[in-house]
Amino acid sequence: QVQLVESGGGLVQAGDSLRLSCAASGRTFGTYAMGWFRQAPGKEREFVSTISRNGANTYYTDSVKGRFTISRDNVKSTVYLQMNDLKSEDTAVYYCAADLKLFGDTLGPSVPKGYDYWGQGTQVTVSS
Repeated sequence: QVQLVESGGGLVQAGDSLRLSCAASGRTFGTYAMGWFRQAPGKEREFVSTISRNGANTYYTDSVKGRFTISRDNVKSTVYLQMNDLKSEDTAVYYCAADLKLFGDTLGPSVPKGYDYWGQGTQVTVSS
């Protein structure tokens, strides 16, 4: 069992930055990959980024490359999403997710169904 709690969302202007956090509890944090997804109103949940269990490997969807950075602190059992140069199209509820099925320092999948546990989400609103 894993419990995930996101924080750090808010209302910002275009061009601003935010850092989202996802605190995990339960199973040892450094044993599973993590992902960030987002869901805008009326749209499907979409992949944003993933990081392997040891943090050595990361992957981003094209629309956030160069602007967002995923990282993790396995001592603090927390994964982060640093979001810079935010755009109105980044407005969404952001979710973190854990994939406990992987072995080795492997990236998590880019589809929601590949993850085992989800947080409750945190709202990010970017005004233009």
